Amino acid sequence: MNIILLGPPGAGKGTQARRLVEKRGMIQLSTGDMLREARTSGTEMGRRVAEVMDRGELVTDEIVIGLIEEKLTGERGGGFIFDGFPRTLGQADALTGLLNRMGQPLAAVIEMRVDDAALVARITGRYTCGNCGEVYHDVTRPTAKPGVCDVCGSQDLRRRADDNEESLRQRLMEYYKKTSPLVGYYHALGLLRPVDGLAEVDEVAAAIAAILDRPAPDAA
Repeated sequence: MNIILLGPPGAGKGTQARRLVEKRGMIQLSTGDMLREARTSGTEMGRRVAEVMDRGELVTDEIVIGLIEEKLTGERGGGFIFDGFPRTLGQADALTGLLNRMGQPLAAVIEMRVDDAALVARITGRYTCGNCGEVYHDVTRPTAKPGVCDVCGSQDLRRRADDNEESLRQRLMEYYKKTSPLVGYYHALGLLRPVDGLAEVDEVAAAIAAILDRPAPDAA
């Protein structure tokens, strides 16, 4: 089962992806992670990635699709979660073509819907553990002991430099301009499944599970 998690910065895609990896054995495909892995892989594709990045240029959609194809031909686990890709209609077309050609089509595109004002409040109070990646919030989920991660005990708690209101609103605008057209694209394909991205983490996870466990339309 292959899915896309779609939503603006801070909608909680990463948190839900980690849960799907842990509970369903799915494989998270992050564009950034794939590029870093390819660069040091020693493969022909990795060499191409390294050359482009060393020149300070953006990696082409063709290369990213090639990396995804390599992943799809390897271990499948419980399916793939596409995180951060596609971002444009052109990328969506290319991914749809690849998945259909390989007989591994998308099962659903989960749109994590948010209210911008509430999202800004969520993100500006967010911080993470630099050691284990656990996410906290000044108001809604502070650490039990100030300055110490509840999960691993690390004191390496960090805030992203761009987690401020001005930067976040700029990132949201960029998302709406480039990526939100994908909502209409996947709606037209009958794949779009909206969930409330600002609900509690467990509620969002339950909503996603209900979507993934729903029988296929042609199932008896």
